[in-house]
Amino acid sequence: MTRPIGFSDLRHCCVLVGGICSLLPLLGILLVSGQTVKGSPANAQLLVYVGTYTGKGSDGIYLLRLDTASSGLTSPVLAAETPNPTFLALHPNHRYLYAANEIGRFDGKKSGAVSGFAVEPGTGKLTFLNQEASGGDGPCHLVVDRTGKYVLLANYGGGSVAVLPIQGDGRLGTATSFVQHTGSGSNPQRQEGPHAHSINVDAANRFAVAADLGLDKLLVYRFNSTNGTLTPNDPPFVTVKPGSGPRHFAFHPQGRFAYAINEMGSTVTVFAYDGTQGTLKEVQTISTLPKGFKGENDTAEVQVHPSGKFLYGSNRGHDSIAVFSIDKANGKLSLIQNESTQGKTPRNFGIDPSGRILLAANQDSGNVVAFRIDPRTGRLSPTGQSVKVNSPVCVKFLTVE
Repeated sequence: MTRPIGFSDLRHCCVLVGGICSLLPLLGILLVSGQTVKGSPANAQLLVYVGTYTGKGSDGIYLLRLDTASSGLTSPVLAAETPNPTFLALHPNHRYLYAANEIGRFDGKKSGAVSGFAVEPGTGKLTFLNQEASGGDGPCHLVVDRTGKYVLLANYGGGSVAVLPIQGDGRLGTATSFVQHTGSGSNPQRQEGPHAHSINVDAANRFAVAADLGLDKLLVYRFNSTNGTLTPNDPPFVTVKPGSGPRHFAFHPQGRFAYAINEMGSTVTVFAYDGTQGTLKEVQTISTLPKGFKGENDTAEVQVHPSGKFLYGSNRGHDSIAVFSIDKANGKLSLIQNESTQGKTPRNFGIDPSGRILLAANQDSGNVVAFRIDPRTGRLSPTGQSVKVNSPVCVKFLTVE
């Protein structure tokens, strides 16, 4: 175990992301670097990293293993001790993992941090590399760009986005780009200022889209992967309905569509995406809730199925996964199911690379629950498999054989 130092004033903020690396020797399996395992998906073995809010029984990043054939889950073990690793991202070569430490102060300054870890082949065990300041407090989301040279991150508390370079040994360097968002939204309690909640890079690695809950905007940046800089696109953003609060964002694998899940509005907004110009055009906004639901609800995660046929979004309050079919012609959604996550407050979920299993991370009930995905309809069905993880907020998969 490693204990990063220099953190104080831990506080909960906004997002989660998960990873689990194991301290258990996983005998008879080989960690795959850089590519998905070829062969029968029925025999796929996956390492699962789970990011958490620390305190209340959690100490950092946990690791377990998933068998996609049986849906079996092993007991989680602590992979790395680090504060509030609420979102995780794996390097494209699978040798490194990065965690957003969602805290308020780092190194005596009002900033969160990003931690880098080396992934041990065969076991998934994590070894701490280093930490760098995120530039704003409460970092809640991060991704590694397609080249594996940069980490892009969103600071919820600080309302900003930044880019950190990745060195040859996986260690992080100081920021090569930092952009402070400005403005406010229509809800004075929750949108008093900017709250960058996620950032995603398109398939061509040319544009980055930041969802800002406080501004009701999807801000689009031109991303230079040579020097690691972000510059506003033209136009620099697209808006959603006032008070919607966009949170997470997902590109369709075909590259023509994109989806923003709106936390405050409990909706998903569908966009047509022009990858040449980096522009987004709204084509639909649809509720994530069943008709007649009157309770309080906030959405969280959104992901497109690897097949491109289905979209999934999590409801916190209704405590369900909303399942949509995707019209292949225009990207529009049709709600086909709301499946209970068998827990409370599904902050995040993950879909395994083969598209067979969805793992839902229920933050307030402290359990990660497995569901099987029907490849024809996209519908979810419980497998009966679940494990206890305190305050899980993020799930990430690493394929093994």
